[in-house]
Amino acid sequence: MRQAGGMARDLYRWLAFLGLSACLLLFIAENTLAHSRSAGGGHAGLDIPKISHGEMAVISDYRSRIIDLASRAVDTNEPFRRVLNYAEIQYSYCLWGRMPGSVTDEESPFNECAHAYLAAAKAVLLSMREMPREAAAAGEIVSAVDADMVRRSLALITCRFSGEAFNTADVVKPRWSKVPLHAASMASLTGFAALFAFVVVALGRFLRPKAQSSE
Repeated sequence: MRQAGGMARDLYRWLAFLGLSACLLLFIAENTLAHSRSAGGGHAGLDIPKISHGEMAVISDYRSRIIDLASRAVDTNEPFRRVLNYAEIQYSYCLWGRMPGSVTDEESPFNECAHAYLAAAKAVLLSMREMPREAAAAGEIVSAVDADMVRRSLALITCRFSGEAFNTADVVKPRWSKVPLHAASMASLTGFAALFAFVVVALGRFLRPKAQSSE
């Protein structure tokens, strides 16, 4: 029993250490980046229209189809490719949409960057309606998005980022300093850190040469 209690205390201390380490790393990252958006003006890039909070939830469901269709497009131009590239870069900055509540929760530190990559995905989709080979498939996705918006009554839902337009020269980063204040994000990152540490320790033990017994 004492041994089990000691192991539980060690586990608690280890998780607490991981949580504090995550907070420290987030604080350093925020101060290093200085702002949630990258430095540099947006005047050199291409403007991307805003997207409402309600639209995000639906576009997120179709993002993979949109990007897959766009990546196979043939008759493209430079503005189209730049917006598509921005959509994919923003998606990776937003941790590939894996953070809980990044799309639906206005308070999520990842919500603004989710607005950015989904606004870019929407712009890519609308652009493909003007392409001869992609117009039919793009039109089907647009019709499906519109139908889902009506069915789920999301058209009028907005948030503080709904009026924000974006630019391909202005990468939107997560608000790392807000992560410790957002329970779902903090729990997810701490859990990932714990899993990563467990894998590293397990691999270290697996790869460690076994001591040969003396004959």
